[in-house]
Amino acid sequence: MSISRGTQVLAGLFAVSGAVHLVKPEVYEPLMPSWVPAHREVILGSGVAELACAAGLVVPQTRRVAGLASAALLVGVYPGNVKMAMDVRRSRRTGLKVAAFARLPLQWPMIRAALNAARGD
Repeated sequence: MSISRGTQVLAGLFAVSGAVHLVKPEVYEPLMPSWVPAHREVILGSGVAELACAAGLVVPQTRRVAGLASAALLVGVYPGNVKMAMDVRRSRRTGLKVAAFARLPLQWPMIRAALNAARGD
């Protein structure tokens, strides 16, 4: 079974993002909503989850489960991404605002790619 371009891109994004979560978690700390407890632990845990999803997406035998897990992960963090974008609206840090708001529309094609991977597309 070959891997679709969308699945490749999603696996790549998860691999890079997951690695950054683990190697430089401080990058994500300003993006964390204040209501999320244990920021560092959540960042590290989400990095591990992203790496697991990335690995699962590239292996045909685990692609279905990894696709579903990837979609669940993306849906699960979406409310936090919305909250994060709302929190940074008044920030003077343009880069932080761009990152926070850019994540919102990018989640939807990523969720679609994850579901397509789960279906074997």
